[in-house]
Amino acid sequence: MGSRGRRRGDPRRNTNALVIGGVAAVAVIGAGVGAYALIGSGERAGSTSASAADDKPEIPKGPPSAKEVRAVADGFLTAWQQGDTAKAATYTDDPAAAKKALADVAKDAHLTGLKLAPGTRKSAEVPFHVTSTVEYKKLSKPFAYDSSLTAERRKSDGKVLVDWQPSVVHPDLKEGDHLETGEAGDPPVKAVDRAGTELDKKKYPSIGTVVDGLREKYGKKAGGTAGVELRVVRGKSGKKSDDKNALPDKTLLALSKGTPGTVKTTLDPALQAAAEDQVKSRKKASVVLVKPSTGEILAAANSSPGFNTAFQGSLAPGSTMKVITASMLLDKNLADVDKKHPCPKYFTYGHWKFQNDDKFQIKDGTFKASFAASCNTAFISQAPKLDDDSLTKQAQSVFGIGMNNWSIGVPSFDGAVPVQSDAQMAASLIGQGGVRMNPLNMASVAATVKAGAFHQPYLVSPDFDDRTLAKASKPLSASTASKLRDLMHYTAVAGTAVKPMSGLGSDMGAKTGSAEVDGQKEPNGWFTAWRGDLAAAAVVQQGGHGGDSAGPVVRKMLLAGG
Repeated sequence: MGSRGRRRGDPRRNTNALVIGGVAAVAVIGAGVGAYALIGSGERAGSTSASAADDKPEIPKGPPSAKEVRAVADGFLTAWQQGDTAKAATYTDDPAAAKKALADVAKDAHLTGLKLAPGTRKSAEVPFHVTSTVEYKKLSKPFAYDSSLTAERRKSDGKVLVDWQPSVVHPDLKEGDHLETGEAGDPPVKAVDRAGTELDKKKYPSIGTVVDGLREKYGKKAGGTAGVELRVVRGKSGKKSDDKNALPDKTLLALSKGTPGTVKTTLDPALQAAAEDQVKSRKKASVVLVKPSTGEILAAANSSPGFNTAFQGSLAPGSTMKVITASMLLDKNLADVDKKHPCPKYFTYGHWKFQNDDKFQIKDGTFKASFAASCNTAFISQAPKLDDDSLTKQAQSVFGIGMNNWSIGVPSFDGAVPVQSDAQMAASLIGQGGVRMNPLNMASVAATVKAGAFHQPYLVSPDFDDRTLAKASKPLSASTASKLRDLMHYTAVAGTAVKPMSGLGSDMGAKTGSAEVDGQKEPNGWFTAWRGDLAAAAVVQQGGHGGDSAGPVVRKMLLAGG
C-alpha cells in the first residue's frame, strides 16, 4: 500500500489525486540487416496533389504511408552512405543540425566506408544497421552498430521527412553530444570490488555506467595512461563537472587500449551478483544495498543498464517518504507511536481532497497503526500545523537529502524535497508533489533510521582522494530514532510489508510505497528496509504496490547479505 489519494471526480481507481510529475524513458531498438535495398536517388516523400475544386495544392494529412516512409528513408540513407551529407540533410526536418552531425561522423569520428542496411519498417520507424571502419592516424578497426529513424509529416506543407534526432547518427547520442575519435581525455580505469577483484562488465551489466563515471572522476588520478578510442563526448547531457545528473563520456571502441589505473570500490561481489540477478528478470527495476554503520554501497543494479537509475534516478517515492515525514511529526510532537491519531477516509487541504487506498479509514487508531497501514490522511491531516518548509528542513538537516553535496565517487542525484505550499505541500508528505528520490536516497533513509544518524553513502572510499563526505546538521534524536525503528518493525510484522519481510528475524523494519505517475496505468512500486547492518531500497517502475513488486527484490538482497 502506498500514497494513492484521489481527488473528487477523478475516474481512475486507486490513484492519488496529486499525481505530479512523470518519468520519461528512451528505448533504442536494434535492427537486423537489410529487409529492402537502398535505391540510388529515391522518391522524395511528401509530394502534393492538386485540388479539383480550386487547383490549389492540397496539403496531405495524417500519418505517413508505407511508401512515403520507405521513400524518405531510402533517400536519406542512400545520400548519407554516398557521403553527400548536404543532400541527406534535406530529407530531415532540421537540415542544418543534420548536415553538421552527419559531416562530423567523418570529420570527428573518422568513420570511413560507411554501409547502411535498412531493416524491416515498423510503422513510421525504419531501423538500420551500420558497418564502417574507424581510421585514426595509423590505427584502424571495424565498427558496427544498430540505429533507427522515424518519419513524420510536416504540418506546414505535408512533406514527409526524417524526424531529426542525434540518436539517428548513433543511439547513445543525446542533444549536444557528438562522436569523436582520438586520444582519450581520461585514461581508462579498472574498477575492482572491495576484495580487489576486477568487476567484469559482462558478469555485472550494471557496472558499465559506474566504470564510465569512475573513469571521468579518477582517470587522471588512478595512474593509467590514455589510449585512442571512439567515444561519445557529452554536451548538454553531461559535462566534466560536479553536475550530479551528468552522463559521463562513453567509450564505443578502443583502437588502442592504453594502460588502466585501478580504482577500488566498496561493492561486494556476491551481493552485486545478487542485485544483478534480481533486476534482470524485471522491467525497469533498480536496487541499492548499503551498510548503515558506514555508508558503504555494497551493491547497485539496474535492469536498464544504459542509465544508472539506482544513483541518478529522479522519481516520486510515494509512501516510503512517510519515514521522513513520520520523523518530523515525532520531533514536533504531532504524533507518537501509541498515541491516538486520525486516519479518516478523506481529508481536504489546499482545495484538494485526499483519500486512502480503497477509501479505508482507521477509527480510534494509533499512529503506529496508521503508519503500518500506510494511511495517507494520517499524514495529510497534519499539514495545517506545518510550515511550507518543514519537510524540506527535516529531509536536509536530519537525512542529508536535497543538499546536492553528496560525493559518492560517481555522479548521483541526492534527492529533492522542495519547499511547496497548499495542496502540493500536503502531497509531499506522502511522497508525491515535487518530492524526487532514487533507490540510493531511500536506502540511505532506511540506513539513517537504523544507525540513528546520517552517513553519506559512498562507492569509493574518501581516503582514495581525500574528499569530504556530506554531513547532516543534526542526528536523529535517540527517542525519534527508537520510535521510527519501532514503526518500521511493526510495518514489517503487522503492516503492508509483512510478506516481503516474513522470517527475517527481529532486527528489521520496512516501509512500502506506491507513486502515481502521469500517463502510467500502474504506479511505481517502492520498498525500503533494514536488517541488521544492511539497508536496501528498490523501485520497480509501473510495478503497482511496492510490497508486491519492489518488496521481493529488497528481501532477496537482505537475505543475500546474511
